[in-house]
Amino acid sequence: MNKLLKIEELGQFLLSIVLFSQLNFNWWLFPALILLPDLSMLGYLINTKTGAWIYNFFHHKMLGVLLFSIGFWFDISLLSLSGVILFGHSAMDRIFGYGLKYSDDFKHTHLGWIGRDKSF
Repeated sequence: MNKLLKIEELGQFLLSIVLFSQLNFNWWLFPALILLPDLSMLGYLINTKTGAWIYNFFHHKMLGVLLFSIGFWFDISLLSLSGVILFGHSAMDRIFGYGLKYSDDFKHTHLGWIGRDKSF
């Protein structure tokens, strides 16, 4: 099951690349922006509950889908770009085993504990 879920996430990451290629932006923007959602980890400087909430908000794939869809519908390419980056980043994180966070510890994710259990 672990490999199957990672293949599914890889497919979603590749979808984000395909969607990005349909936007009118320079190709180098995708790799330049793909790690930007990790700035949401700064919420952990406040406390773990706030950090988890902010992190999860910016790493939830539905936010990416929603932003992309609104940008596509209203022809706002910057909003579509934001959605593609959020969606692609979230898929990329899950390929590497980083999931949505519980509020008790940064390493406690919906995919298990980071660094303790290698099963996904």
